[in-house]
This record gives sequence, C-alpha cells and structure tokens, in this order.
Amino acid sequence: MGAALVLGATACSGDTATSSSSDLPAPDCPTTAIPITVSVNQWGNIVEQLAGKCGTVSTVIASATGDPHDYEPGTGDIAKFTNAQMVVVNGMGYDEWASKAIDANNPDVDVVSAAKVNNVADGANPHLWYNPTYVTATANAITAQLKSLVPAADSYFDQQQTDFNTAMEPYFAEISKINTGASGKTYGATEGVFDYMAAACGLTDLTPKGYQNATENESDPAPGDITAFDKDLTAKKMDVLIYNTQTEGSIPNQLKATAESADVPVVNVTETMPAEATTFQQWQVSQLQELSQALGLS
Repeated sequence: MGAALVLGATACSGDTATSSSSDLPAPDCPTTAIPITVSVNQWGNIVEQLAGKCGTVSTVIASATGDPHDYEPGTGDIAKFTNAQMVVVNGMGYDEWASKAIDANNPDVDVVSAAKVNNVADGANPHLWYNPTYVTATANAITAQLKSLVPAADSYFDQQQTDFNTAMEPYFAEISKINTGASGKTYGATEGVFDYMAAACGLTDLTPKGYQNATENESDPAPGDITAFDKDLTAKKMDVLIYNTQTEGSIPNQLKATAESADVPVVNVTETMPAEATTFQQWQVSQLQELSQALGLS
C-alpha cells in the first residue's frame, strides 16, 4: 500500500455491502446454499461467479474508495465472519482485519487465502488479484473448497467454473495482445498495485527504486526520488504512467500532472472493483484496454 502521509491515501469510507452480482447466468442450486464471507470485492465477485446460487456471498469492502489495508470492520462486518461457513481473504496482511475477525469469532471456518494458495513470500507485493496466474490458482482453490463443503453440488460447481473460465477468455486475450505488442515498452507507477499485471503484459518498470521502496514500506519518498521520477517523465523515458486513483495525494497528483504536461499517457487503475463494473473480468478488461490504447496498440 502507499504511504499514508505522503500519498494521501483516503481512509476507507466504511461502506459495506454485498458485492454486485455477476453477469454470468447461475442456475438454481441443487441443494442448500452456504453463507460465504469475502474480505474485499476483488475476490468477492470471483467467489460469486464460482459459487453461483449455491453460495450466499457477503463482501465486506465493496466500494472502490479508500484504503482496504487500513479498514476496521464494524459490528455488522464481524457478524458476517461469525456466521460464515467459508471465508475468502487476500492475505499477506492486506486484509489483516479479516484474519483477526476470523480468529476471534469463527476460528474453525474453512478459509481460502490467495496468499497461501500461491505460496507468496512475506514482504512481496500483496496486490495478488492483479497477477493472472494467482487469479487462476485462487479460483481453482475456491472451487475445490466449495466442492468439499457442498459435495451434493459437485457438478454444479464444475459448471460454474467452466462458465467462469469462459468469461476470463477476453481478459487473457487482452493480456496476450499487449504482451505481444509491448516489447520494449516501459512504465512508471505512483503505487505498485498494478505491477503484477504490468509484468504479465511484458512492460518494464522504470519507477525510481527509492520511490518504489518508500511506497512499499509506507514511508516518505526522498525528494531526490521524486525529482528523478519527474525528470524521467519529462524526458519521456516512460511510455505510460500507471496512476492508482485510490491513493491520490500531493505527490501522485504532482507526478500525474508532470506526465500530462509531457504528453505521457496516464492509465488510471483502481485497487478495488469499482461500482460501475459488474464483473471482475469487465473491470480488468476495461483497464487493459485503456493500457493498450495508451501504448498505441489499439
């Protein structure tokens, strides 16, 4: 996550809701649906697609405002974990508040952690939903857990996963398209939320290391690192600037302004799934298409 003081990350608004339903059709469940709680909507919508009508999914953070890392659940949020038969979290401290709620109120619940599924090392980038490989592995683990909990719906979950994989095809196609056409292309980022996806698309990260390390460690970038970032943008050493709209602040805004003055395309991304997106796939493809256009590939 970005540094709170420097990046000006807005405190999470506290909005809680069930994430929006998937556009994928879901047939009636052959048995009783189970209650499932998901910490953040990046994973919540995926769970909805995979569980279909065999899961009643409650997603705690369902808005694209504020910083999920700093979220503190209210009484109603805690109740969602208490009553769940299955929980899905990101892990790596990103949603530590969810892990604490589970430990205190429902320690025996079945938990799927994206971090554990993918054996991600401590200290690595926690924005796992931006890694296509991690998304696939986590989706597979979610389906496996659903089938274990509701064996009577085994074939139902197989079909839901087939439908999910089909819906993911445009996502992988867009990544492949960018990867093929973006050889030698570079980027800078105001915050590392999109780094996994940028790597999957074949882009080279030219964000100054000092700036990068500071944002990863939630500390202040040195003035020299900010100056270096500005100079590289002005000199157009970066083909695009990736701008996380959920960590707006004086420094990210300054870098965005520099990029715009230098005619370096700015690609806006969000950390959580925005309200206007109806599915994880739609959200991701929309951002990938914006990246493709910024790189001159479409």
